[in-house]
Amino acid sequence: MAISQPATRPANPRFSSGPCAKPPVFDLAKLSDAPLGRSHRAAVGKAKLLAAIEETRDILGVPADYKIGIVPASDTGAFEMAMWNLLGARPVEMLAWESFGAGWVTDVVKQLKLDAIVKTADYGHIVDLATVDFDKDVCFTWNGTTSGVRIPDGETIPADRAGLTLCDATSAAFAMDLPWDKLDVTTFSWQKVLGGEAAHGMLILSPRAVERLQSYTPAWPLPKIFRLTKGGKLIDGVFKGETINTPSMLCVEDYLVALDWARSVGGLRGMIARADANTAAITDFVATHDWIDFLAVEPATRSNTSVCLKFTDARIEDGAAFAKAVAKRMETEGAALDVGAYRDAPAGLRIWCGSTVETADVAAMLPWLEWAFEAEIAAQAVAA
Repeated sequence: MAISQPATRPANPRFSSGPCAKPPVFDLAKLSDAPLGRSHRAAVGKAKLLAAIEETRDILGVPADYKIGIVPASDTGAFEMAMWNLLGARPVEMLAWESFGAGWVTDVVKQLKLDAIVKTADYGHIVDLATVDFDKDVCFTWNGTTSGVRIPDGETIPADRAGLTLCDATSAAFAMDLPWDKLDVTTFSWQKVLGGEAAHGMLILSPRAVERLQSYTPAWPLPKIFRLTKGGKLIDGVFKGETINTPSMLCVEDYLVALDWARSVGGLRGMIARADANTAAITDFVATHDWIDFLAVEPATRSNTSVCLKFTDARIEDGAAFAKAVAKRMETEGAALDVGAYRDAPAGLRIWCGSTVETADVAAMLPWLEWAFEAEIAAQAVAA
């Protein structure tokens, strides 16, 4: 017996975890004010870059004495820049519970060759934050984009810590509360929660991080693209829009448009509420379907942006093949694009629920998920 398809599809089936869905109001015509063909060092270029920095500060509530810079190579470039400039002055503790955190561990241990304490947790879990020594420099992801596991809050980070906290917040910024007084270095990219274009990273430094930059010289050489100081002084222009390398002014304009949209939906509080509503729709679905569950074990650590799911039905013979087949069916039908689990993660689905996604689209996608599951179970039975 054929399984009936749902009657409606999402208006926007884009649920990729990066690059993520554009804001609902996106239109190429909105980028017409981009100063194309002009130098980013011209007055108009500098003004746009500074506006991007200050709008970021205002919407996220970043303290006035924190520095915000636009840097090359997305969140990866921003976090690498932070590690290469700041680590080595104190003992280091590395925390990882998904692939990107594991990548930072590899870079610190094998590239910088620091004798770091490494604490890891399996996918779906998080390290015991109460055991972390914050008198060391500590590196971590706030939200595990590939595991759907996030830090619930900053309560375990002491205010009187001696070390620096280096936080990769790329799938958290604009959708989660980030406790700025507990974060010394924070990085993210435009293409996550705001749905901006790729290749540009944001680097946010506390006064403590700036003091480290100006008082410590790493033992290793720094490529030009990483350098944040000159003669022991911060290159302050980086944090006023004078970028290290040439930015795309088209991407900058796109980011400004996204920031303007974020303000229109209530700023940070509105953005968090949108992501929470999207995730709540999936939570309700999981609660009423016994063949699927969250990868994140503890509800308090479940992401509200990169929602990772696993199939739990005992009839499934090959979990990886089954999950890929379900994702393929949904893509073929135009119901959900790019929802397969990350390549290093356990088999399953990863559905982006960040603030640019409409809850109505999540609600319209979920019946297709049920249809694809039942269709694949039936196909598996026929093949057997």
